[in-house]
Amino acid sequence: MTEQTPPTGGQPDPSAAPPPASPQPGPPPGYQAPPGYQQPAGYQPPPGYQAPPGYQPPPGQPPYGQPGYPQPAAALSPSDERTWGAAAHWSALVAMLVGLSFLGPLIVMVTQGNKSAWVRRQAVESLNFQLSMLIYAVVSAVLILVLIGIFLLIAVGLAALIMPIIASVKVSNGEDYRYPLTIRMVN
Repeated sequence: MTEQTPPTGGQPDPSAAPPPASPQPGPPPGYQAPPGYQQPAGYQPPPGYQAPPGYQPPPGQPPYGQPGYPQPAAALSPSDERTWGAAAHWSALVAMLVGLSFLGPLIVMVTQGNKSAWVRRQAVESLNFQLSMLIYAVVSAVLILVLIGIFLLIAVGLAALIMPIIASVKVSNGEDYRYPLTIRMVN
């Protein structure tokens, strides 16, 4: 096959028919969406589109041309609050297996903290305790050079293991728990 070039030296033939116009975005005139159809999240109609007279957007969806606003997170039930509050404490023990004990409370705080102030308070308390234990462990490791660090490291390890268990039990019973000897870095 050989390519055919226009006779005007690379210029299109002015006598040729123009290319077909691209179709207009949006549904054709008179189109009715099936019952129960929901627009995809983030859909924006084409510029200049006017909704038909009397059109009402589905509940929870902003009218066309209006930006969507995030809805507040659903509140947790009291039993869910106790479960997530306890999870903020025992998740530190699970995360301790990979050496990042602060990761469990941090995940609970980020995912569930906006749904309940009480869960956030427990997650922050646990996160502060785990960060404090990390600081105490580093200081104890340095103090091994003067031999007292060995005893301090054992004490820090036992506290990091026992205190979250006590906190988990108390919080699952609905009590507020505050760790002793904790540096409160996160609010």
